[in-house]
Amino acid sequence: MSLGRNFHRLWSATALSNLADGMFQVALPLLALRITRSPAEIAGLVLASRLPWLVFALHAGALADRLDRRRTMVNVDLARAVLIGLLAVIAFGEAERLWVLYLVAFALGVGETLFDTAAQSVLPTVVRGNDLSRANGRLMAAEVITNRFVGPPLGGFLVGVAMALAFVGTAAFYLFGALALALLTGRFVSRSADAPRSRIRTDIVEGLRYLWHHRLLRTLAFMVGVMNLSVMATIAVLPVYAVTPGPMGLSGFTFGLVLAGGAVGSVLGAFAVPHLQIWLGRAGTLRLAVLAAALTCAAPLLTHPILVAVALALAGIGEMCWDVITVSLRQRIVPDHLIGRVNAGYRLVGYGTMPIGAALGGVLGQTLGLRWVFGIGAVVCVALLVCMTVVTDRAMDAAELTL
Repeated sequence: MSLGRNFHRLWSATALSNLADGMFQVALPLLALRITRSPAEIAGLVLASRLPWLVFALHAGALADRLDRRRTMVNVDLARAVLIGLLAVIAFGEAERLWVLYLVAFALGVGETLFDTAAQSVLPTVVRGNDLSRANGRLMAAEVITNRFVGPPLGGFLVGVAMALAFVGTAAFYLFGALALALLTGRFVSRSADAPRSRIRTDIVEGLRYLWHHRLLRTLAFMVGVMNLSVMATIAVLPVYAVTPGPMGLSGFTFGLVLAGGAVGSVLGAFAVPHLQIWLGRAGTLRLAVLAAALTCAAPLLTHPILVAVALALAGIGEMCWDVITVSLRQRIVPDHLIGRVNAGYRLVGYGTMPIGAALGGVLGQTLGLRWVFGIGAVVCVALLVCMTVVTDRAMDAAELTL
């Protein structure tokens, strides 16, 4: 059964914007490697890009419940295109400076908080509640294919041709994404936007209070926060470990291909989620996802690019299962007038740990060595299995029945 014309437009916008994201996530660190080989300084790029989730996520959630969510997403994609176009000029003139890359990464991170919070809040107005899992699976599959399977190798290839060309292509895809979003029809403003305006701080507190008092969502937010901290510590220093003269000895293009292994697994995971939920239940599937996060951290220890790519593929299956199950759960049980703020509070905990993880990865990599970063991250993820005493099938079913 078709999910409707609006969904397909949203799907196209998601694919185009995430293709740009995937190209950029390879091009930016490769541009930085022309300046420095320091693990701490390279990790600083990830810190700068993820810091907005720690300092701006709650405001993004309040704005998502006040503003037109579609218009917010269009404006963010247009701003991304302009910023990355400036990077193309800088790369072409070989005038890159590390502080400029940090500044651009931070600005793009602010845009990401606005875009992603609005995007998760838009979907329940585009498809019915019973179709949310299917719609989320398709959106996330498109996101993974473009962001991690097509984007990184394409970005690495374009860097090999000309560094500036990779940024020109990234900006162009953001523009196409904005156009697809502009074609969405309907109302994308929360019902609460028509009510008398309260202070932003009051709105934020209301969303945080809902999240804090919901034991199941609170536990899931904590778990994803710790997983993201561990995984981001790994990702932040991985370019130094993987790209020549690092231990793996990869070129920029091959590095992109290895990262694409995780995308292959995530695509498979998007189609496997319904079957795994039947065989293992939602809670059992989430347990596998926690182990998959540990595998993401441990994968670089294998060193051989093919083995690392296979490990990342297995990890990608678990990551997709976690995202589809938990995002669909939130969209089903959180009221529409609160969903932007609750999503933002959830992501503050879940994504706000990313800059902390990036900083820890840089410090540990600089002082203890890169392999310690990978090993510690894997152990921390495995320890999260103790939280699954709260995240049970019965608890999730009960939360949905209380609507």
